[in-house]
Amino acid sequence: MTVFKRLAWACAAVSLSACGGGLPEGSAPQDALDEQQAALTTSSFGGCSFTISSAIIPGELPPRYAITLTRAASGTCPYAAGSVELGRSYNTPHIAVLGTGVGLATAYSTKGSPSGSANTQCRVNHIDAATLAKVRDDTIVVNFGAGNVPVCNLDKTDAGATLVAYGTKTGPLPGETGSGSNYVATYYNYFTSTTPPVYYAY
Repeated sequence: MTVFKRLAWACAAVSLSACGGGLPEGSAPQDALDEQQAALTTSSFGGCSFTISSAIIPGELPPRYAITLTRAASGTCPYAAGSVELGRSYNTPHIAVLGTGVGLATAYSTKGSPSGSANTQCRVNHIDAATLAKVRDDTIVVNFGAGNVPVCNLDKTDAGATLVAYGTKTGPLPGETGSGSNYVATYYNYFTSTTPPVYYAY
């Protein structure tokens, strides 16, 4: 875990006023976020390996992407191979999957309309490892839809009980503390509650 992420999540987890108003300039550049993408598309939970992917849907115009979660069969996985479509997007989605000691989560950016004025949101899901169904479905969206959340990655704290989504945005999130084009969304007890996230921007 990088220093800037440790600081950002510490700010989200305690009194944000104690953090001095934000992080050093230049933290979490876009290229650093992109470099992490490959490592975020495959994860393990309950002895099973899960991969999230996206692909253009054949024959659709304008082009649209389908986001799919796939469970691989193996000697350690108690379930058969399977897959489920999580959602669709009219722009290239940023995708992530994460297994923790408590549960399995996915995240993906999505644009629901081909219109140039349509915004991009981030969807965060708790996935049932056995059925691949969505147990919890959350949306990270800029206030009043007046902006985009094009990047959403996943990490964990508190031995996996707390889920952390982080990435970039082009406007303020509801109730966020701080300011800037990067965000951290902290979901306390994500897999066992419906507690909304705490947003911190920098």
